[in-house]
Amino acid sequence: MSPAPAKGPGKVSLDLLFRALADRTRLRILHLMADREICVCYFAEILQLAQPKVSRHLAYLRKAGMVAARRDGKWMHYRLILPRDPAAKNILRETLNHLRQNPEMQHDVARLSSACCQPEKYQLLQGAPQPALVQTP
Repeated sequence: MSPAPAKGPGKVSLDLLFRALADRTRLRILHLMADREICVCYFAEILQLAQPKVSRHLAYLRKAGMVAARRDGKWMHYRLILPRDPAAKNILRETLNHLRQNPEMQHDVARLSSACCQPEKYQLLQGAPQPALVQTP
């Protein structure tokens, strides 16, 4: 079931927030982009998922109002947007803080760091832009 779109950037209802956070893959995606903007090809490589599946999860997170996208040529970049609602913002921040302690999430970040240092090692990442650090408000 796809969520109804949030009303504007950074706006999210609590039911959409919890539905978005209820999926392990979406949690992994959110954790990877917690402090950086990432091209969709990196998500596919790090999570070892097909790009269309990653894109569906990213679309769900966009509709829930927690992720923004920008196109740069053929590349789609994604970054986290904290909800404006204070309760939703606190829930997302606490979730991300908790995920930092999770070994699987730490493994994902280690894989991302490795891929960034050696993109030529991965077929999907040939010519892909490096993830860029961003400040989350």
